[in-house]
Amino acid sequence: MTSASPPRRGAVPPASARDEAWLEAFAEHLRHGLGRSPRTVTAYLTDLRHLAAHAAGAGEDASANAFAEVDTEDLRRWLAAMREEGLARATLARRVAAVRTFLAWLVRQGLRPTDPALRLSAPAPDARLPHVLHRAQADRLIALAEERVHAARAARDRPAAAVAARDVAVLELLYATGARVAEVAALDVDDVDLDRRTALLTGKGDRQRTVPFGAPAAAALDRWLRVARPILAAERSGAALFLGVRGGRVGVRQVRAVVDAGLEALGDTAARGPHALRHTAATHLLDGGADLRTVQEMLGHASLRTTQVYTHVSIDRLREGYRQAHPRA
Repeated sequence: MTSASPPRRGAVPPASARDEAWLEAFAEHLRHGLGRSPRTVTAYLTDLRHLAAHAAGAGEDASANAFAEVDTEDLRRWLAAMREEGLARATLARRVAAVRTFLAWLVRQGLRPTDPALRLSAPAPDARLPHVLHRAQADRLIALAEERVHAARAARDRPAAAVAARDVAVLELLYATGARVAEVAALDVDDVDLDRRTALLTGKGDRQRTVPFGAPAAAALDRWLRVARPILAAERSGAALFLGVRGGRVGVRQVRAVVDAGLEALGDTAARGPHALRHTAATHLLDGGADLRTVQEMLGHASLRTTQVYTHVSIDRLREGYRQAHPRA
């Protein structure tokens, strides 16, 4: 099959009618068969349309069925073209994963006789270690958030004080459990047991896990539930644990904003992004002597290999402390 130059970055033409029908059926399989998130489904479909545009030739006859005809050499040329574009290794790895999952599904559905992706080698993602907070920085992150509670109370601004108390509870819970931002945003009131100090988190693929948290997080959650949440609660609040200023369930973007603002206020860390406290929690658990399996259970990782990156972070921190402290370092 003759391939054309890939479409320019950011412009992905629609696939043929038959290809789009296959993509829609595959999307249903991802949503309901594999339990993938809407974001993952959207990313996979975008990646697959990019392949269809490359294999069929952008601007050519839209009736071409690229997915039925694509072969291993087409896939290799597609991968090489993306490398030439300078796409990140993580992006390439994700696109190859999408194609492998899709083509294997086509074979199982009897829509293709063979899977050309079986011999396709994917680039390994960059092994960049995450930035994490030191313990003193984590303590200061919470202390700064507490200061905002006191400031709002002093100003007699009850809604602002409630939001600030919510932010403290969110930060405490993220750091205590290593939860994903989306997992914390999705929590209901009944998912948190203050007596047992546990939270029921729903992770990727709707897999649930119960994780413990400590006394500081329990105190912050108790204050939020007893004092602050009733100030923001409205008819639309429902069972949601954390609320926005209008009373609805707090969104993932709002929780990320809380984390980003807190990290920015520290001023002395490169840690950024929604997973910053997740990385920090995992690293501090390992620093404190927790075994890798325990950390895997806490984080909800399906594979132990995903958790192992934090062992490298801990070793780097140990090496840094050794160089600073040991006279013969």
